[in-house]
Amino acid sequence: MKKFFLHCSLAAAVSLLTLALTPLTHAQQADQDRAPATPQQTDPAAAQQQQTNNEAQMPASGDTTTHEAQTFSGRIEKEKGEVVLKDPVTKVSYKLDNTAKAKQFMGKQVKVTGKLDMNSNTIQVDGIEPLS
Repeated sequence: MKKFFLHCSLAAAVSLLTLALTPLTHAQQADQDRAPATPQQTDPAAAQQQQTNNEAQMPASGDTTTHEAQTFSGRIEKEKGEVVLKDPVTKVSYKLDNTAKAKQFMGKQVKVTGKLDMNSNTIQVDGIEPLS
């Protein structure tokens, strides 16, 4: 009888322990599953800084030209009768709005500074300098 009581007590203890730990393991698993999809930032200042950085890189909705000058690098080439900056990494060609400034660098690797009009994929050129 003592053995029976001992086995029943042991079984009850294991069952209670299992019931107590199950919600904790499910909560940890849910947190792990959710983590990649929703990064958590505990610092509101860091969240604001991240949002500001994203806004500086991307124009506002409906806005087709970047607000701040960006730097683009590549080779000045003639493509379909237009002077373009060809980015060898992304294979993207950007039209240049100032062909007079760009023609002196024809066939050369350059760094172009300007604002990008995303509708026409045209850089409003502020400056062009050769890459060394």
